[in-house]
Amino acid sequence: MTPAHRAGTRQEAQHAPELRAAARHFGRRGFLTATGAAAALAFSVNLPGTAHAAEADARRITEDPFTLGVASGDPLPGSVLLWTRLAPRPYEPGSGMPRARVQVRWELAHDARFTRVVRRGQATAHPEFDHSVHAEVTGLDADRVYHYRFRAGTWISPAGRTRTAPRPGARVGELKLAAVSCQAYHDGYFTAYRHLADEDLDAVFHLGDYLYEYAVNATGGARNLTDRRLPAHFNRETVTLEDYRLRYGLYKTDAELRAAHAAHPFVVTWDDHETENNYAGGTPENDVPPEEFLLRRAAAYRAYWENQPLRAPQRPTGPDMRLYRRLRFGRLAQFDILDTRQYRSDQAYGDGWQTPGPESEDPSRTMIGAAQERWLLDGWKDTTATWNVVPQQVTFAQRRNLPTSDFKLSMDAWDGYPASRRRVLDGAAAAGVENLVVLTGDVHVGYAFDLKADFDDPASRTVGTEIVATSIASGKDGADKPANWDNLTRANPHLKFYNGRRGYVTVTLTGERARADYRTVAAVTTPGAPVTTAASFVTEAGDPGLRPV
Repeated sequence: MTPAHRAGTRQEAQHAPELRAAARHFGRRGFLTATGAAAALAFSVNLPGTAHAAEADARRITEDPFTLGVASGDPLPGSVLLWTRLAPRPYEPGSGMPRARVQVRWELAHDARFTRVVRRGQATAHPEFDHSVHAEVTGLDADRVYHYRFRAGTWISPAGRTRTAPRPGARVGELKLAAVSCQAYHDGYFTAYRHLADEDLDAVFHLGDYLYEYAVNATGGARNLTDRRLPAHFNRETVTLEDYRLRYGLYKTDAELRAAHAAHPFVVTWDDHETENNYAGGTPENDVPPEEFLLRRAAAYRAYWENQPLRAPQRPTGPDMRLYRRLRFGRLAQFDILDTRQYRSDQAYGDGWQTPGPESEDPSRTMIGAAQERWLLDGWKDTTATWNVVPQQVTFAQRRNLPTSDFKLSMDAWDGYPASRRRVLDGAAAAGVENLVVLTGDVHVGYAFDLKADFDDPASRTVGTEIVATSIASGKDGADKPANWDNLTRANPHLKFYNGRRGYVTVTLTGERARADYRTVAAVTTPGAPVTTAASFVTEAGDPGLRPV
């Protein structure tokens, strides 16, 4: 983060009084070493219950409460998760809703006109969860498209389209997904999402940086808004629960983002900016007390769950949230979604691009933590999928910045955790995983990498593929060839593609091959740019290595 991002954006953190009291009660040592039960006790306040038992009559809502749209996520063979949040005035604290629970009805149909409704139900929008709704619909047909919508009083939400996953063991001919990441509102328009909404996809994987904690000025930064002025409370860094909730409200009023969510089920994981730039586990970017940072992390994690189509097992407890999870699409693909922020060791050598050495190469360093690492490797031992796909956040392949002996590596990426990367690759090999595909975000560029058994030896065996999705808006317009294009392509012979425009990547899986299409737009600082395919690559099942199409 540059000093300009920090200057004038911080506010005195005003966390919920009960959370601050809990932190004082445990103190720094107790807060950091408390058992899970103690942590749950410390943060069990402000959950739905008798404290806010009043119920508001939804018929008395006088403004459209569905300004943030609808979403679905984490498709299973017989189930989908439906999401919305009631927010008649999303730019205001409290979003214009009373401090009372509201009953919201949902319906699921086979057709877009809702003439063949197959499921109806009701869910409670609790004020403690900022009137978000997470409705898990079960008993559905596998591998089928459905349409859904919500009702609150006399208001009807926009309709969304979702689909269930194929049943276990099903032979799936084709699966098409998209990978997206990094959508800084203040850097430009979400034009790519409008094109993404028109794609024929089974699912969208969001790989992190759904929002940014940085200040957004009255005209939306690079958007240069002329139709409205944003309230002053957006022009500061997010720290408290109210800050994060308001920021999600700002982002989700974007029409392109709403269109993408309505068109496809999303599978989400976070990176750093949903909380704070480059944090590592319980270690903040800056010099603040650890217990203060964990209060911020608790606020960020709670707002993340409230505003994403996530199931109940992902609901956080204080500063902890189990986000890594596994999805299967028949016998064709297994997806192991990782969390590379919550459990990692602190970045070596103070973070940034550094010369590797004993600190970064310490075998005890971990990117994903011991428990998540065991879960990943054990899941590979049991896999029967043709393709084993790992959606995660930061660049996995080695990425030298110079083609000379004085190169540096990014300490925030897997290059700063090479022992952890080695354990993952060795685990894949031991499990007999032949078709490994890593999906990555974070870096605001599109990359295509061959994953090597030994990155220091270009002639070593290729063991998998890494597809890196560029940003939706972060970095503003970008360029086809960024300033370091020559250095990176010469320094990393396993790098097969490098492009710095905004957009997304689609990946089409069949039993025979995986195809990646890098879809880019020329500009995001002005709206409406068309989408083009910058490059396409395939890798054959059983024969790792990318080839241009």
